[in-house]
Amino acid sequence: MNIFDELSWRGLVHQASDEAGLRDHLDTPGRVLYCGFDPTADSLHIGNLVPLLALARFARAGHKPLFLLGGATGLIGDPSGKDKERQMRTADTVAASGEKIKAQAMAFFERQGVADAVRPVNNLDWTRPLSIIDFLRDTGKHFTINYMMAKDSVKSRIGREDTGISYTEFSYMILQSLDFEHLNRTLGCTLQIGGGDQFGNITAGLELIRRKSGNTAYALTFPLITTASGAKFGKSEKGAVYLNPELTAPYAFYQYWINADDRDVVNYLRYFTYLPKEEIEALAAQTAAEPHLRAAQKRLARETTIMIHGEAELAKVEAVTGALFGGGDLASVDPKTLKAALEAAPGLNFAGLGDVPPLPRLLADMGLCPSNSQARKDIKAGAISINNVRVTAEDRVLEPQDFLGGDLMILRKGKKNYGVVTLG
Repeated sequence: MNIFDELSWRGLVHQASDEAGLRDHLDTPGRVLYCGFDPTADSLHIGNLVPLLALARFARAGHKPLFLLGGATGLIGDPSGKDKERQMRTADTVAASGEKIKAQAMAFFERQGVADAVRPVNNLDWTRPLSIIDFLRDTGKHFTINYMMAKDSVKSRIGREDTGISYTEFSYMILQSLDFEHLNRTLGCTLQIGGGDQFGNITAGLELIRRKSGNTAYALTFPLITTASGAKFGKSEKGAVYLNPELTAPYAFYQYWINADDRDVVNYLRYFTYLPKEEIEALAAQTAAEPHLRAAQKRLARETTIMIHGEAELAKVEAVTGALFGGGDLASVDPKTLKAALEAAPGLNFAGLGDVPPLPRLLADMGLCPSNSQARKDIKAGAISINNVRVTAEDRVLEPQDFLGGDLMILRKGKKNYGVVTLG
């Protein structure tokens, strides 16, 4: 299938400078294209997955993607989609973030089996040697103020008297255009892809290429993803969902996807997986007929977790999920993953085992039972368990072996109510 057709049925084509021309252009394998990523943080997040996956999809289709790290543009700040100036970051900070993002992206492409087909480049390499005179004479002269002010990224800020736009961010469009023209001239790059808010910047690059060489090039953008509930995509209760496991644990990553709304999940399968159309349609039909089974969400969570964290981490996450909510053996699961899964659970911490109160009082203190007397009744009724093992003796003495890994115990009342006791 022509990669343009695949992106189209997946709902990933938002704008294109020339749809028919671009589709014909992509019928020939080996086309060079790029997508830029400014190092504005130390980690990529799931909002970056659409362009990352697009580069991988192009590579699988036989084309030659470039992963462009914005070592130069990251020092300036893109005004697109922003209602005020970005906070300036030091050159050292931007460079350090850039190295982390590059390593993260190339590890992602390695897991997709396309690392050899994706070439990393850094726009600082060709921007840093330029003098201000060279930049203004060779690039700036091709842009009129009228043309730049007509772009949405600039126009939306010009109209805000409280913030406006600095000359620095105003120039971002020219720098991005310079990237496209440089890659077109030196590497034969004929396509730039990006988010929907980048269309103005990308088409400015097309104009620069046309003016300087007369070459034909194309622009393609993806839709900005929103959720059916109106919540911002990629945000959890703790903030952004990062691809770095130190910032967002694999368990939390998995849970973000498995909690997808029924109204969103089929679109997410199109956007964020390689699953073919027939398989996604089958999952859509199953979701409509049996939504309680959450088959589409489970498949989405599996596919995305493997893609970012690998099969070994997925196995740990699923084992913990099964043990926590299916009554499995908690002692056999990965302790780090278990702790990550319990971060949001109510809990109490004690310096040592000797400081832990008797079980009935502990249940009351954690709010699992309204009082000590009710806690004793619940224990006798078999409603209380320690690490998924039912307790029936109200005078049950807590012992070191009750603490998984020596420092964590899960108390549960019924199936849904549980809390965590930690030592140390």
